[in-house]
Amino acid sequence: MSTIANDIYASLGLTGNSAPDAARKPESLGQADFLRLMTEQLKHQDPLSPMENSAFLGQLAQFSTVQGIQDLNASVNGFAVSLATDQALRGATLVGREVLVPSAKLALGEEGGASGVVAAPGAGIVNFEITDANGQVVRQLSVPAEKDGEVAFAWDGADAAGNRLPAGSYGITARYTDGKGEASQLSTYVQARVDSVTLGSDGMYLDLPGLGTAPIDYVLRIR
Repeated sequence: MSTIANDIYASLGLTGNSAPDAARKPESLGQADFLRLMTEQLKHQDPLSPMENSAFLGQLAQFSTVQGIQDLNASVNGFAVSLATDQALRGATLVGREVLVPSAKLALGEEGGASGVVAAPGAGIVNFEITDANGQVVRQLSVPAEKDGEVAFAWDGADAAGNRLPAGSYGITARYTDGKGEASQLSTYVQARVDSVTLGSDGMYLDLPGLGTAPIDYVLRIR
C-alpha cells in the first residue's frame, strides 16, 4: 500500500490557513532589487579600476537565467497540481465499474460467482484449481483452448459437491496442457469491482474488495 500524500490539500490551496499575500515578506530578490544593487555597485566602484561592461552583462545574464528557472519551476508545479486533480477526477469515474487485473486470488461475494481470463499459448486444456484460505482445493475447472489467445473461466461459487461456499477471498491457479501433454503454469487475470480509489504519492491505486489494492497501471480492461 502506498503512502498517501498528506499535503495534497495544501497543494490544491484548500487548507485555508495560509497568510495573505500582502502580509508575506519576499524571500528572494526581484529584478528591480538586482538593478538597484547594480546601480549602487556602479556608484561605489573604484574610478581608477572600473568594472568591465562584460562583468555587468554577465551578472545580468546569470540573474535572467535564475529568474527563468524559477518561472519554469512554477509552471511545472502548476502543471503537476492540475495533473493530480485530473487524475482524481478520472479515478472517480472508475468507482463501481468492473476491471480486469492480474491476480492469484478470487473475491467471492454473498451472491454470484467470480470470473477471469488466462492467455493460452496454443490449443490445449487449461485446468484451474480454486483453494480456500487454508490452501485446500475446493473446486477444479477445465476449460478447452481452441487456439492461442484469451481463454475465459467462470466459477459459480460452489464446491465440487455443489454446495455454496462462504464469501471471502480464494486462491486460483491455472495450468495449461498442450496436445503433446506438456504442461506449464499460466498467469490469471480476474474480474473485480472497484470499491474506491486511493491517490498516493506514487500514483493512483484501485481498492478492490477481496483482492486488496492494485495500481491503475495493472488494469487491462474496464467495463
